[in-house]
Amino acid sequence: MTKTVIITGGSRGIGRAIATSFSEKKYNVVISYAGNDTAAKEAEELCRQAGALDVLLFKGDVSDEKNAEELVGKTLEKYGQIDVLINNAGITRDNLLARMSAEDFDSVIATNLRGAFLMTKYVTKPMMKKRYGRIVNISSVVGVHGNPGQANYCASKAGLIGMTKSAAKELASRNITVNAVAPGMIATEMTAVLSDEQKSAINSQIPAKRMGEASDVANAVTFLADENSSYITGQVIGIDGGMGI
Repeated sequence: MTKTVIITGGSRGIGRAIATSFSEKKYNVVISYAGNDTAAKEAEELCRQAGALDVLLFKGDVSDEKNAEELVGKTLEKYGQIDVLINNAGITRDNLLARMSAEDFDSVIATNLRGAFLMTKYVTKPMMKKRYGRIVNISSVVGVHGNPGQANYCASKAGLIGMTKSAAKELASRNITVNAVAPGMIATEMTAVLSDEQKSAINSQIPAKRMGEASDVANAVTFLADENSSYITGQVIGIDGGMGI
């Protein structure tokens, strides 16, 4: 049976790895992205090469309600159904709490939490009508444990966990599962700029003694979207090499 997945923030990093993983499983893949057209086109090509049945790109900020509603509407118009939603879109605006502007706090909450709320809100109706759905929210280990200089980011990721549990309780009777994954240190473009000394210091704090790969997150996400995870809902799965222990 053909299935369709929406991945917000799917053009780069973890989002791209998730999109590629679903492509390998022969999904219709819908990638939303905020502004980098080149990265989005690269992600589209990778998904097609990986075996996606079809790929739809959507450019827009999902924290804007009109954009979120339009993304869901265009997906339904083209494919007729939404089986899986991955709320991955996220930004950082790091600073110490005393120096953080209200604007930087609000912008991170808007993209990371409000965007996930709006997307979940608009996919819920077609999923409930179909009596099937899988929603996976990309949280973070710092949403569980906190991190200096990231009060806004940590608040947004902790909020995702609370929303995950609430939505799971609301939707379980309709055969819709809602889970979250909480990645730790994952090798992405952001960590690539770190020096060898910085990477070594980080790895020393991880029981596994290494950073994870984006594919490690993608593998967990696709499992939570699979039929074999139908009795798992409201959970937060750490993908952190033991950092959260």
